[in-house]
Amino acid sequence: MEYDSILIEPVLTEKSNVLRESGQFVFRVDARADKIQVMEAVRRMFQVHPVSCNMINVKSKPKRLRGRPGRTSTWKKAIVRLAPGETIKIFEGA
Repeated sequence: MEYDSILIEPVLTEKSNVLRESGQFVFRVDARADKIQVMEAVRRMFQVHPVSCNMINVKSKPKRLRGRPGRTSTWKKAIVRLAPGETIKIFEGA
């Protein structure tokens, strides 16, 4: 798996903004990726030193579209903790 295809997008929510202040960054990742691959992808893409990574499988939710029942897609989320004093520049303007 290519390292640039592991990280899909950053997750920007109120909770992820609070985690960012303590050096933790949240990403939506490929469902087949594991912790080591995610940490290596963050290290290569942003030139930082990840310390740990927690993975969460986000379950689907029931939704309705035009009166018909359906479900959202399941996806995988990674919370990456960086070494003290390090930050990712793309999150600075967010």
